[in-house]
Amino acid sequence: MDHLFFTTLFLLFQPLVLIPVHSYGHANSCRSFCGTITLDYPFALQPGCGHPGFRDLLFCINDVLMFHISSGSYRVLDIDYAYQSLTLHDPHLSTCDSLVLGGRGNGFVVDHYRVPYLNPTADNVFMLIGCSAESPLFQGFPGKHLPCRNVSGMGCEEYYGCPAWNIIGPKREGSVYGSSLPPVCCAVSFEAMKAVNLTKLDCQGYSSAYSLAPLRVAGPAEWLYGIRVRYSVQGNEAFCKACEATAGSCGYDVHGVSDLCMCGSWNSTTNCDSVHSSTYRGSWSSMHIVAGVLLYMIIWMTSFPS
Repeated sequence: MDHLFFTTLFLLFQPLVLIPVHSYGHANSCRSFCGTITLDYPFALQPGCGHPGFRDLLFCINDVLMFHISSGSYRVLDIDYAYQSLTLHDPHLSTCDSLVLGGRGNGFVVDHYRVPYLNPTADNVFMLIGCSAESPLFQGFPGKHLPCRNVSGMGCEEYYGCPAWNIIGPKREGSVYGSSLPPVCCAVSFEAMKAVNLTKLDCQGYSSAYSLAPLRVAGPAEWLYGIRVRYSVQGNEAFCKACEATAGSCGYDVHGVSDLCMCGSWNSTTNCDSVHSSTYRGSWSSMHIVAGVLLYMIIWMTSFPS
């Protein structure tokens, strides 16, 4: 009977003894990698990690990081956490060496709920190619307010000098005013359009290039082709800093949008130190209860031996 009694107490007592040991494991459970790219706050691959404004945005497929929004999927070439930007690649993007026509490009349209967090940078130019005269680009704008213009020193006039244009012959550089033919290339900023949707704009293709200030290159052959997206995090900077200061990872409740501090095997609504303290105190409080019961039963058994 004594053996059975002490074995039962040990099995009840063992889980409580292990709780304080696990309380010290403040690992960054949200940081991950896809190929050579590090995924850190506000981005994540795991549900509940990162910022809720970026949930279901990035996916790792065969060590290739993909960025998915309503206009399509793009390969992530780089995440610059210092400048809060991502560099994206669309395989149907025209460059200085090749034109991709037929409306196959994705363009770039940000989901409305992501607009506060994601937008192409101000120095990113979108050059729309082969748009029809009925395109919204050329409707409702007085002559001098046509949205076609250079962006950060990059525009169609320079782009026409690329070898890619040799395959389609002479360029139409006319205006829609007094002519039935629009310019074959129209450069715009994302801010001017709010969305680059090739179908709605009735365009055959597009190119996108960006500059890295203060770097200025000589011509379109040296432009950086791709989509440079600026991201921002709003609302929980103080919470996240407090969480990371205690070796936690910033996250959110997957059933809502409330902030959570991920502390390895548990979550906190404040930081990992506060959770550790409360967990630690709660564990020892339970142990004290068991110890008291154990002491009482020992006294009872010695007072009333069988």
